[in-house]
Amino acid sequence: MAMALWFVPLSTVLEAHGLRDIRPMAFATTGVAAFVSPLIFGAMADRHAAPTAVLRWLGVATAGAVALASTAIQLGWSPWLVLALIQLHSLCAAPTWSISSTIVLSRLQDSKRQFGPIRALATLGWAGGCWLVSGLGADNSPLAGYSSAVAWLAVAGFTYWLPSVEPPKSAGGTTLRQRLGLDALVLLKHPDHRVVFITAALFSIPLAAFYPYTPPQLLELGFQHTSAWMTLGQITEVIAMFSLAGLFLRWRLKWIFVAGLSFGLLRFGLAALNVKFWLLASITLHGCAFTLVFITAQIYLDQRVDAAWRGRAQALMTLMMSGLGNLLGFLGGGVWFAACASAAGTRWSLFWGGLAGVIAVVLAYFLVAYQGKGTKPANG
Repeated sequence: MAMALWFVPLSTVLEAHGLRDIRPMAFATTGVAAFVSPLIFGAMADRHAAPTAVLRWLGVATAGAVALASTAIQLGWSPWLVLALIQLHSLCAAPTWSISSTIVLSRLQDSKRQFGPIRALATLGWAGGCWLVSGLGADNSPLAGYSSAVAWLAVAGFTYWLPSVEPPKSAGGTTLRQRLGLDALVLLKHPDHRVVFITAALFSIPLAAFYPYTPPQLLELGFQHTSAWMTLGQITEVIAMFSLAGLFLRWRLKWIFVAGLSFGLLRFGLAALNVKFWLLASITLHGCAFTLVFITAQIYLDQRVDAAWRGRAQALMTLMMSGLGNLLGFLGGGVWFAACASAAGTRWSLFWGGLAGVIAVVLAYFLVAYQGKGTKPANG
């Protein structure tokens, strides 16, 4: 909820306050933070800090950063100062997801069955944040950021009721290479692992356009309360989360990935029609595409990679998706959006159609390259 209160309305808030030009860079701050946050968490782990305590203080820091960024937007401070404060917020918020996952997974006995429904609760929280923004009439107001700050303080307060989790035990220091998951690059020697990593990173690039550019298109088509409309994607995301266990029993991993990529292709194809009904349908499909590719990729690593390498493999996947993929997607999407602009307005058919073409290439690559052979990696 705290994340959604800020991230979803950010595009329309920036545009309403004359900050449209920094929009690609504002969203790209999350990609930059994805490179740095493993170092932050790694340093804390080296000092044997309890994950609940780390989450508590990061919650307070994130609340302060988002409140400062919202104040800067409201008071019309320099765009570069606004951007710097948004980057500060991203740096504080980025490690919280992995830390929260660490706390949750430490309490699960069967992550394959239990993780999907619990992860669905995070999606419901995200949707709740979007409904709150629209309910407050804050879709284009810094009030959304202030609401996020309050939610982050609530997260920090809630950590006092979380069960105690022992800090990671380490026999020696953790290297920079290990914190970034770069030592897991050896896993790329396995052809299927390599395809999954590359596919997830490439799919992140076009999918990064969803939150920056769907709300402006909704506004152009006459929709109000854009944050609430964006939660249509969370509805199918929750359904997909609860369906994953059944899909894993019935389908090969390859076809789950293919289904997710195909939903992504269809989602952008429908958005390219630039018609109210089809745009809402495309938003609805976003949850299926996200879950069936990215969550399946996480589960793939948990199932197919040797236990000694799983943590580092997940770190590398996060770096490639949230770091490399999102950074290229937000910045490249901004360039592509500018190229699709005209005197009459944005050429949405060209914008989304071009991104759909990128997904079609990624889908073709996956179909040809992924073989689904073996269950264990060649770790050497």
